[in-house]
Amino acid sequence: MMTKKPVSVALVGSLLMVMGVKQTAEAANFNPEPLFVQVESYNTTVSTNEDPNGDPTVIFFPIISKPHVNQPKFPLALLLPGSRVEAAQYSEFAQIVASYGFTVIVPERIRSLPFGFTGLLPEASQITDVFEFMLRENSNPDSPIVGTLDTDNLVLLGHSFGGAVGLGAIDNSCTFPLCEGEFQRPSQLKAGAFFGSSSLIGTGQFFPIRNQGIPLALVRGSLDGLVTPGLTQVDYDSIQDPPKTLITVNGANHYGITNINNPFGARTDPNNPSLGQAEAIETIARWSALFLRAYALDDDGALNYVNRTGAILDENVTVISQVKTVPEVHSVWSLFLTIIIFSIRNWHSGNPK
Repeated sequence: MMTKKPVSVALVGSLLMVMGVKQTAEAANFNPEPLFVQVESYNTTVSTNEDPNGDPTVIFFPIISKPHVNQPKFPLALLLPGSRVEAAQYSEFAQIVASYGFTVIVPERIRSLPFGFTGLLPEASQITDVFEFMLRENSNPDSPIVGTLDTDNLVLLGHSFGGAVGLGAIDNSCTFPLCEGEFQRPSQLKAGAFFGSSSLIGTGQFFPIRNQGIPLALVRGSLDGLVTPGLTQVDYDSIQDPPKTLITVNGANHYGITNINNPFGARTDPNNPSLGQAEAIETIARWSALFLRAYALDDDGALNYVNRTGAILDENVTVISQVKTVPEVHSVWSLFLTIIIFSIRNWHSGNPK
């Protein structure tokens, strides 16, 4: 009977080794390329009872190339633009994110503020407006995306002021001019990834980001001359709960996410990028999409890429991450303890006092 105990320990050792090999193999075999080759888009208007004219909006969605494959349900990814930046400037970025299995919504809202600003500027209420609109769109037989949406899964993307709106929304706060009136964070909101953003934008002060465990990625350009890397660092440190990730795109400036550098009408970044525009867009989109897949869709391959292998494979980025203990670790140790207890009981049953 004395052999039972060492045999069980050997079994545990083998189990841990097998799981380690499995995780290593998954990381090595993971392909960070898009999942869908074809992405289409259409123009619509996100209207509400309060504003029947609504916001002009572009929606990007992936296409299933094989007709015999069952139609998957795609999460909603709302992209909140920067101040005075047209939705069209995000078309290349949005297409890439959509190719990773998201339906990407890019709305435009014109606002007039008391201090004399009039122009394109996102606001927190758009999150609720867009979500409710997409619920209707998913059941609209005339919609190109009818029946294709995972309406229990909403993620946020944002650039500059739009990212600040997203941070405030995840904080579940309503601070002018990021938000007007009242705001309640949707329970379906699973994660956020924001480029060139800071809580300092619009509010003039940093605020602690009480994300209540909602995963957050802050992506910054190393040459951002408007929202400097140091400002993004302050916000990253202010995110209260992991998981959180800080991704630096080396050579990108504030407009590494838009189709062209310094779009017309937007505030000019004095720093010229050293990373090509197309490469910057692809890098920011890939890392944003994989972060959202990792945490909103429980994609283990994307999780390993974002937190372990990606920064080694991609020379254009550096990454800092703070993650929660991986649930599988708890499962392994629970199994370990169960085996030990079982072994002890068996040993005692064969060796009565």
